[in-house]
Amino acid sequence: MSAPVIDRAGRARDAVAREAWGEAYALLHARDRHPDEALTPDDLGALSDAAWWSGHLDESVAARLRAHAAHVAAGDHRGAGLAAWWLHYEYAGLGRPAVAAGWLHRARHHLDGLPPCPEQSFLAWADAEEATARGDGPAALAATGRMTRLAERSRSPDLLALSRQAASAALLAQGRRAEGLALLDEAMCAAEAGELSGVFTGWLYCLALTQCMEAADFGRAVEWTRTAMEWCAAFGTGDNPFRGVCRAHRVEVLDLLGEWTAAEEEARRACREVPVDCLEAAAAAYCAAGDVQRRQGRLDEAARSYAHAHELGRLPQPGLALLRLAQGRADAAAAGLRLALACQDARHGPLARARLLAASTEVSLAVGAVRDAADAAAELDALAGDVPLLRALAGTAAGAVALAEDPGAAAPVLRRALDLWLRLRVPYEAAQTRMLLAAADRAAGDEEAARLELAFARDGFEGLGAGPDARRAAALLSAAARRRLPGGLTAREAEVLRLVAGGATNKGVAGALVISEHTVARHLNNIFAKLGVSTRSAATAYAYAHGLV
Repeated sequence: MSAPVIDRAGRARDAVAREAWGEAYALLHARDRHPDEALTPDDLGALSDAAWWSGHLDESVAARLRAHAAHVAAGDHRGAGLAAWWLHYEYAGLGRPAVAAGWLHRARHHLDGLPPCPEQSFLAWADAEEATARGDGPAALAATGRMTRLAERSRSPDLLALSRQAASAALLAQGRRAEGLALLDEAMCAAEAGELSGVFTGWLYCLALTQCMEAADFGRAVEWTRTAMEWCAAFGTGDNPFRGVCRAHRVEVLDLLGEWTAAEEEARRACREVPVDCLEAAAAAYCAAGDVQRRQGRLDEAARSYAHAHELGRLPQPGLALLRLAQGRADAAAAGLRLALACQDARHGPLARARLLAASTEVSLAVGAVRDAADAAAELDALAGDVPLLRALAGTAAGAVALAEDPGAAAPVLRRALDLWLRLRVPYEAAQTRMLLAAADRAAGDEEAARLELAFARDGFEGLGAGPDARRAAALLSAAARRRLPGGLTAREAEVLRLVAGGATNKGVAGALVISEHTVARHLNNIFAKLGVSTRSAATAYAYAHGLV
């Protein structure tokens, strides 16, 4: 080879080593087109990597096919096995599962008979994911154990971090939440510290963000989403294929945090940035944008966003059902939720099902199906465990059902749910819970507390731009002001005064209100003090004068 050729080869390999993928792609692509510069199998693998990072997915597959053939021709089973696994990964992302399965089988053919080697970690990863998908927890953990042993043997930080993430996913799928999240934290520390290569860092961020949201670990989702976006901004000079996927996860977090303007803008950017092999992330972003638009009363825009998500293969529930409810189509909302609940399986994670159950409770109550609402709320309560986000959803649903069945039992449940929403810093759901709590307070006769909750809810909705909800809270607040009782009387005290003015004795009042005579006497003392009177006749006159009778 001449000196200029050697220099170009060295520059290309240096760019690959620095993960300067745009530069590497240009150099390797130019070398590949030059008749005097035959690329080695490793160079072809690097060209495939560089094309993938640069968004040239077809070129990436074509170069990987050539790399595989070159490794086979050279008798390099390890190189051929790794190239075959990568082809399985790329074809799966492109929506060609049969071809992907064929390449995974070929990767096993190359690698299974070899002594332990790092490339076999990828086969163990595939085994773990397949076992988790079919619900075989022991097999999944056995596969991640093999993956970890191979990673430790190879001393590869990349493979070791990935094996911990895979083990975390297997543990979470079995409900072993504390163990799974501890392993995930350990894997993510390696990514955040910059100890991993770009592709493994991107994988870990995308997988971790998915796990956090599916497991309803909102605190971790907020933290790792921020870190992921910082890495996406800093890594590489050109396109970063992971940016759109991480941004789609950020949209979900911003939506819950009530940062709706930013969420909608990030959703638009995510849909532009998501590569064609990750369109499910774009679908999730469309759903989140639709949720924002629906709650702001922009129903036509929300319908279009949900339609885009549906076009990309995602059932846009429960957002679409809640849109139908807002449009007055409660039967369509209920039917959509029934279908979504029937189609969903455990792979979607507890948060997805919890959201469907919460919406099912709301829609069932709206159509008067209290028994159905109670069943949905009960399933949600069983699902929630001690996970704060799920517990808050379950508490709000249970409180709403209690309002329909036994209003006196609703307030304590709703207050616990509100406390969780406030601690999670999720403002929209907190305001919704305040609306329910106001109804519970009013049913208990505490008009002052009800007015306070309505005022806080109205302010919260207005701050978010949730116009329809804000107008509803304002209307209820106005009605409450019109119902305000004279003399600072509570609703219960007004009931006692009406009965006394009608001639009832303390015993008669106690029987009518199902309270003790001692309680009646206490209420009368409070009434006399508030009205500045000292006799029953004076209190009766006050009641008639102020329209209480």
